[in-house]
Amino acid sequence: MMSRKTRVRFAPSPTGPLHIGGVRTALYNYLFSKQQNGDFILRIEDTDSTRFVPGAEAYIQEAFDWLGLPYDESPAKGGKFGPYRQSERKDIYKKYVHKLLDEGKAY
Repeated sequence: MMSRKTRVRFAPSPTGPLHIGGVRTALYNYLFSKQQNGDFILRIEDTDSTRFVPGAEAYIQEAFDWLGLPYDESPAKGGKFGPYRQSERKDIYKKYVHKLLDEGKAY
């Protein structure tokens, strides 16, 4: 059996400041990923354009720096599995939606 590296992500929406509930979830995910010798990924869920707050993504990244929660991959840092902003992944999703539709595996 092939073992795979643990990958855990925290995916806040850039709709305002990071709140304590988000910090708690990020901390749990960070600690779990490190306990498993895995990667902690920051992915930004920026598809809700009606609630988007300019500067919120930068604030979230600054909050992680201030909290001492370093991520292994992120929009700013990059990584092998990017892009890390959901809005930048739309073409990937469309490709697979069309594939599933063409194969009769979705409707």
